[in-house]
Amino acid sequence: MSLIDRVRYSDFHPLIMSAQAAAELVPAGANVGMSGFTGAGYPKLLPQALAARARAEHDAGRPYKISVWTGASTAPEMDGTLAAADAFEKRLPFQTDPICRAKINAGEMHFVDMHLSHVAQHAWFGFLGEMKVAVIEVLGVLPDGRLIPSTAVGNNKTWLEIADKVILEVNTKPPLAIEGMHDIYYGTAIPPRRTPINMTHAAERIGEAYLRVDPAKVIAVVETHQSDRNSGFAQPDAVSSQIAGHIIDFLSHEMKQGRLPKEMLPIQSGVGNVANAVLAGLLTGPFENLLGFTEVLQDGMLDLLRAGKMRQASATSISLSNSAYEDFERNIDFYRERIILRPQEISNHPELVRRLGIIAMNSMIESDIYGNINSTHIMGSAMMNGIGGSGDFARNGYLSFFVTPSVAKDGKISCIVPMCSHIDHTEHDTQIIVTEQGLADLRGLSPRERAQVIIDNCAHPDFRPMLQDYFDRARQKGAQHTPHILREALSWHERFLDTGTMHV
Repeated sequence: MSLIDRVRYSDFHPLIMSAQAAAELVPAGANVGMSGFTGAGYPKLLPQALAARARAEHDAGRPYKISVWTGASTAPEMDGTLAAADAFEKRLPFQTDPICRAKINAGEMHFVDMHLSHVAQHAWFGFLGEMKVAVIEVLGVLPDGRLIPSTAVGNNKTWLEIADKVILEVNTKPPLAIEGMHDIYYGTAIPPRRTPINMTHAAERIGEAYLRVDPAKVIAVVETHQSDRNSGFAQPDAVSSQIAGHIIDFLSHEMKQGRLPKEMLPIQSGVGNVANAVLAGLLTGPFENLLGFTEVLQDGMLDLLRAGKMRQASATSISLSNSAYEDFERNIDFYRERIILRPQEISNHPELVRRLGIIAMNSMIESDIYGNINSTHIMGSAMMNGIGGSGDFARNGYLSFFVTPSVAKDGKISCIVPMCSHIDHTEHDTQIIVTEQGLADLRGLSPRERAQVIIDNCAHPDFRPMLQDYFDRARQKGAQHTPHILREALSWHERFLDTGTMHV
């Protein structure tokens, strides 16, 4: 199918140009909103053209940097390419690119780590500054100018509304049969004019299938024909399978105790191999007629849909391995009836997460003995990826799990520590911690009760005696609500930085 066949709004035909020509329309210093959410739906060609322009400007002795806002992470041909060209002044709200990470931690670019539910509204409020240009991947343009969304919705609705100018990347690679899978809600407003979001079931549609744009804003249309990142997932190993088993056993117990309905509540799962393993565990678990209400649709949720274990899945993005994406394309008619893609201000909305009773499962870097969670920083200072949507779901979910293997770096690092080196989620937002060693249910426990349960159930045996010793000595003097030995609280991290291990 040609580009003209995809762009059926004739007023846009004179705006069709190369990515290189479109890149010249993005001024230095601009805030640029780009599509993309976890390796899906990001612009493929324009970031590379912008990187080439930045290198040329730098070679000529002229500065050229832009600040880029997205839905979440993108891919090497966007984040990595722009970072390598020193084209980033600032990046928000989330990234997973190793070149970006290195630049951020070297202090060579600014990074604003944000709760994903905050991004669109903070942009609307004007807290982030003026957006000069939005660069949005779409699958096509209808004769009336409406846009067919791509494999991720993210913040695209908001970017199209608030940007001064818009560049469209029309990707002819994904199947046009994705059309109709989306549910774009246009009922949000800025306080004090906000009204409740009229949604009471995870599978409800409350919007429309297309994105809107003011045609007068569109300054360029660029054709691309490229697949998304489509990262693969490792097969569940023993550790991730044990974590999944603990969660499934716990959910079964909660159902027997009457604290969960027999039909189960909607499930949110973070991104990554452990999260995908939990979904794989649900495939063979005792639960039927599951619902997904999450940010990213991964392989495991596709498996659940195909097996009939899950009847509907709502997300803002589809991020699949190559083999799963091939299945998605082959059976697009089947999945279109069972998948809903929404803006992330809906997929991550605290009001909806709380009303729908979401069961949230997210990964962490470390937990301390009192249940404070570090999701973002290595050894207190180095950014890993970002907080993402974990806070949106942890604070508002019906049940919230934080999961991690009990050790890292071949056993040199304990993921359960006396005090976190950085805190993203306080003990007040943490309900359940799970490692391969076991599960700590922290609901209704005091700090000292939480500490003992976490040490007993979640710490690795190699580190459990050290944690118990710290906790016992902390209880011998000082205030006893949350006992700590301040001079030792971060000594485990210091020891690792000095010797390469947390072991004594």
